[in-house]
Amino acid sequence: MSVELILTPVRQQVSMEAVADVRAAVHAGMAALPLAEQVKPGMRVCVAVGSRGISCYAEVVGAVVESLLDAGADPFLVPAMGSHGAATAEGQREVLLGYGMGKLGVPILSSLETVQIGSAPDGMPVLWDRNAAQADAVIPVNRVKAHTAFRAPWESGLFKMLAIGLGKPAGADVIHAHGVSTAMPKAARVAIASKPVIAGVAIVENGQHNPACVAVIPGQRIERDEPPLLELAKRLQPGLPFDPLDLLIVQEMGKDISGTGMDTNVIGMWRRNAGPREPDYRCIAVLELTPDSHGNASGIGMADLIPQRLVEQVDWQATYTNCLTARNFAGAKQPATMPHDRAVIDAGLAGIDLSTARVALIKNTLELSTLWLSAALLAEVEMHPALEVIGPARPLAFDADERMVFPVADALLA
Repeated sequence: MSVELILTPVRQQVSMEAVADVRAAVHAGMAALPLAEQVKPGMRVCVAVGSRGISCYAEVVGAVVESLLDAGADPFLVPAMGSHGAATAEGQREVLLGYGMGKLGVPILSSLETVQIGSAPDGMPVLWDRNAAQADAVIPVNRVKAHTAFRAPWESGLFKMLAIGLGKPAGADVIHAHGVSTAMPKAARVAIASKPVIAGVAIVENGQHNPACVAVIPGQRIERDEPPLLELAKRLQPGLPFDPLDLLIVQEMGKDISGTGMDTNVIGMWRRNAGPREPDYRCIAVLELTPDSHGNASGIGMADLIPQRLVEQVDWQATYTNCLTARNFAGAKQPATMPHDRAVIDAGLAGIDLSTARVALIKNTLELSTLWLSAALLAEVEMHPALEVIGPARPLAFDADERMVFPVADALLA
């Protein structure tokens, strides 16, 4: 017999500081390099672009391209995403096209061919995309945020793109085999020392998944300037202010949301690395894969329950390739699979008294300003200064195929 889960919409105050004019900020940063002294007419400049779903990505990359064109350069884009995009040249090109990069008017040169550009002090070879390695100048553009597997001065950002993203599958495999947290900065230093990395563009997002900071950093200062941006990103990143939970329902996961589909900084790094169950989310149910993940369900193994429709969205070869490269073998395991969404939620609540069940529903681990909560959590909402009830409680709705209809609070419709 199906349970009727009743949830209340709650607004969580998240960081809202934002860049007023993203394009202007990029142009100003590029002009301050100064660009005219580094880029001469006719120079071929590689703009390295990754696979994350950054809200302002096309706008930022477009402004970088415009600045280069204004300087008389010949810019082109290179997918810098390691083994993502199903680890194929066409798959990686499709990821960039999906983010609107094909509308920028410059070529996308997508290839898996790499060359060795040097070696780290310990002898580890450093591989780079051939097109990037042959460019007259290189500018990586990436979001800076906390990594999903470790803590270090450089986590996910420009150093990672220089070391892993531009290394393509072969280079990414080398870095992961040597241990990302220590091998990644070694490889990035080799890249900056041996190739003309004239700048990097770092994006830090606020709690609403919008740009809080866009920084154009001279290449030789990336190592120094990225760590403070990482600390800013960690301060601005929202989380779930409840622990424990009996059931966390996540509407969608995907590579565009996090490298592990769901951000372990939200659901608990123990789900990837073991260790203390902090936070203690006893069951995580995930209902679908984002279209921009292109079938890559890396991190699906961190879920406990999924519906059959999610399984049918997965490109298992792309998922296995990404997880094998990252040495995240458990991330490719298939969770317990139910026939439909309603059965997933019923299974997650089996044996639990609904009057005391601690349940939260979120869209994904990036968008946490609106939470849907069970009655057992509302007393904590009243005591929390950053939380506010924004509508009446309502039962979860399902369509004719027993798929959950993601609710929208009345306050958000007004």
